[in-house]
Amino acid sequence: MPEAPLSRSSIFLPVEGMTCAACAGRVRRALLAVPGVVEAEVNPASGQAEVNGTADRAALSAAVAKAGYQVPETVFDLSIGGMTCASCAGRVERALAAVPGVLEASVNLATERAHLRVVAGTEEAALGAAVARAGYRLLGSEEATAADPGATREARDLLIAAVLTAPFLLGMVGMAFGRDWMPGAWWQLALATPVTFGLGARFWRAGWSALRARSGNMDQLVALGTGAAWALSAYLLLRHGPAHAHVLYFEAAAVVVFFILLGKWLEARARRATGAAIRALLNLAPRMARRIEDGQEVEVPAAALAVGDQVVVRPGERIPADGEVREGRAGVDESALTGESRPVEKEPGASVATGTVALDGRLVVEVRAVGGETVLARVAAMVAAAQASRAPVQKLVDRVSAIFVPVVLGIAALTLLGWLLAGAGVETAVITAVSVLVIACPCALGLATPAAIMAGTGAAARAGILLRDVEAIERAREITLVAFDKTGTLTEGKPRLAALYAAPGVAEADALRLAAALQAGSEHPLARAVLAASGPVTAAAEFRALPGRGVEGVVEGRHVALGSPRLLAERGAEAGALAETATAEAAQGRSLAWLIQGGRALALLTFEDAEKPGAAAAIAGLRAMGVRAAMLSGDIPEAAEAVARRLGLDEVAASVLPEGKATRVEAWQKEGQLVAMIGDGVNDAPALAQADLGIAMGTGTDVAIAAAGITLLRGDPALVPAALDVARRTRAKIRQNLIWAFGYNLIGLPLAAFGMLSPVVAGAAMAASSVSVLTSALLLARWRPAEDAS
Repeated sequence: MPEAPLSRSSIFLPVEGMTCAACAGRVRRALLAVPGVVEAEVNPASGQAEVNGTADRAALSAAVAKAGYQVPETVFDLSIGGMTCASCAGRVERALAAVPGVLEASVNLATERAHLRVVAGTEEAALGAAVARAGYRLLGSEEATAADPGATREARDLLIAAVLTAPFLLGMVGMAFGRDWMPGAWWQLALATPVTFGLGARFWRAGWSALRARSGNMDQLVALGTGAAWALSAYLLLRHGPAHAHVLYFEAAAVVVFFILLGKWLEARARRATGAAIRALLNLAPRMARRIEDGQEVEVPAAALAVGDQVVVRPGERIPADGEVREGRAGVDESALTGESRPVEKEPGASVATGTVALDGRLVVEVRAVGGETVLARVAAMVAAAQASRAPVQKLVDRVSAIFVPVVLGIAALTLLGWLLAGAGVETAVITAVSVLVIACPCALGLATPAAIMAGTGAAARAGILLRDVEAIERAREITLVAFDKTGTLTEGKPRLAALYAAPGVAEADALRLAAALQAGSEHPLARAVLAASGPVTAAAEFRALPGRGVEGVVEGRHVALGSPRLLAERGAEAGALAETATAEAAQGRSLAWLIQGGRALALLTFEDAEKPGAAAAIAGLRAMGVRAAMLSGDIPEAAEAVARRLGLDEVAASVLPEGKATRVEAWQKEGQLVAMIGDGVNDAPALAQADLGIAMGTGTDVAIAAAGITLLRGDPALVPAALDVARRTRAKIRQNLIWAFGYNLIGLPLAAFGMLSPVVAGAAMAASSVSVLTSALLLARWRPAEDAS
């Protein structure tokens, strides 16, 4: 008998970049190589691929990219309403992942948002329909951005529940003291019914929606548990009459609903607090701005500003857009954005960022970036992306959550049957099974990881540290060696010309003029130092950069070069009488540059670049964490080692070319080190990518920041140990929260099954599990860098 074929479906993918049949063939071969692909046809004319098999879209998209082409993508961030537990989040995620065109879906219970990577052209309506079929709803932008969605209704329901269950709670207190303060039987029925089926209707609705979607969630457990307690009590009341009020369990049904509503209310408050960091960032941007129009100040919405506009910022006002100061001077408070507590002086030519505050002066700012291109918007986007990312351990949680509710229902059924077989009465067996249903809430499991990530990334952002994703958080824990680039990272990156020594027969003024002509127009820090010392000059002709070594060109008819000692050696030039001077200057930690013509050194230029104030503290902080600190530098060994001695570095790699930084990082990795690389320039990007963890100074280039897993918004090296610390604490908090979440169920379920927990106590414990996980995360949200904490 032939074997039944595997179930498979057709997937259509748009492919960009194909120009001919050879391209289509290469894409087809790449797709056929993906496990699960049975057939693949690629049409270069329509730019589309049809794939049959069981492979997922993300794997197919990755295969296309590896072949050198691209499946055009876009990103959706959707707000989801109605989720209550990890099972809910998992069901929404599976529903979204099944929509044609979705490459990747991640649902965060703590933020109640779904982050999706989809094929371009995928419609939001299809995603909304999938969410609806799963039993939930897509929130509109107004609902999603409301400051406190549903808070009024939640508070109202909780207040009503508190009033209606107060007599039950009073009666339970009386029982503890041997007093009968419980209301009469009919009063119990009257009080419990609106709580169980009115205020508790949300559990019945959500449970029914999940059942229609052939899935399970926490709401089903609560509905079954409270409904069973109410039904049993109603049966006993009708059978035995009101005289037997002491054997009724109406209080269990009502008080469980009250405790769950209380837990949800506390949970929502804590959840809003863990997400406060990103809201605080977004609220920094002012709504209005003073734009200069025809020489007059006109107040306009900040959203109406365009690049090139000029705006006026008065003392005490927030800057409405990223830009460059054209007029005025002022101290600017950047603490909310970068964590820098001291005002930063701004003058014409200085850059300013949206949301920062001009403290003591009037500024005229020319707009350079607006909307999503501002530093503030990019920081908020990076924090949001980090909070939407998933820890590897979350995969285990997702697997557990998928089967959790069916397993609990099975345990409850076995508990009921076991107590009946043991000879207990129906009442005892049902109430014990109800306790099992009530205590087994998987809410805490769904909140454990995202709550810790939200709190950790939020606290880090307030200190000026951006954790890009959970992968960066995971890697930070294992780091054993931190490698710093020197210039601009450990040093100010603003060197000054300390001295110029001319060779015999060469005038110092002539040497300085030749050197400045070679550096005219360059943005290199050493070039700026030379030009600052020389004043305006005519740029060299036939200019050519020599990467990692220097520059050369023709000045006043003379072919000259200016560069490092490596360039001096390459040209075979003699240092002559300047050799001893060079040795002495290098021993003091100064950088050297030689002015060369032919085989002769015309002059020696030495530069000083002061170490940043926080550099020594950063090295000491790393050492206290058990992490080694090293430095990569293009300087000669003597200069690099002088800096290393002053800062207390463990290791130095000197005379390293830009392309050699990544090679040196790889060498450390082969020695068994897990390396974090700290840099700020374009030439640091390969090393940042090679390292196990890249940390970019936010004062550096976009290329460096893009290659890094962590970005420091201000150029303070003391933030490096702080970044590792908050990442480690976040990872530890994830583990701690999961232990709490699993612990409640592992301990509570057996106790409930053996009759050691009443439904009321089980309901209180269930609510406490979610609240404790979120409270634990809030403790992390209070983290501050060591220097701030002190």
